[in-house]
Amino acid sequence: MKPLSDDPIARGDPIAREDPIAQLRTDRAEAAAREDPLASLCMLASVDGGEPRVRTLVLRDLAPAGSVADGFAATGFGLFLNRTSPKVREFAQSDAVAVLVYLPSLAVQYRLRCRLQPLPAHEVHDSWRLRPAVPKRMDWLYEQSPQSSVIGSREELVKRLQGPEPTAAPATAVGFLLNTDSVERLDLGQANGIHDRRRYTVDAGRWIEEILVP
Repeated sequence: MKPLSDDPIARGDPIAREDPIAQLRTDRAEAAAREDPLASLCMLASVDGGEPRVRTLVLRDLAPAGSVADGFAATGFGLFLNRTSPKVREFAQSDAVAVLVYLPSLAVQYRLRCRLQPLPAHEVHDSWRLRPAVPKRMDWLYEQSPQSSVIGSREELVKRLQGPEPTAAPATAVGFLLNTDSVERLDLGQANGIHDRRRYTVDAGRWIEEILVP
């Protein structure tokens, strides 16, 4: 073992590390291989008029990670939503959100501080064609009944979602890429019971790692 004075992790010094987004991709793939029911999901939190809100969404793997301006890194992850949703109206007021990914099969949690970047319409529509039939029908249902509006019954909802599969996205289909300047990874599965918590921040085009007290 290295002496403490020679070990930057033991000292808690910031050090350059590999991209934590690449590690998140690896962990999600491993969780999916283990049939983790949360492998494709994330929890997204925002604030609307001082009121915090959180919801579970499908986290899409859309593009390679990369660098962007203003100290943020492109994660390559994205979200597909509908413009009728209250959360999209919230995003018009502030593009700052927090994203949590928890993978119970690995006992690993990620927290990301993000800014939303709208996707071009043609990319949204190209990806929309790959969606399952029911989400496609839901997007078209929102044209008459906006997301989160009240409906008479569950049976009415199911009935209105019958019919042929749509072939093109409605104009209300939208998407966002997630750009981040801070990623925390918490490993709850340490054999000694001491959680491993690390924070990664963007600095001068590279990732800096810090060890945090869990």
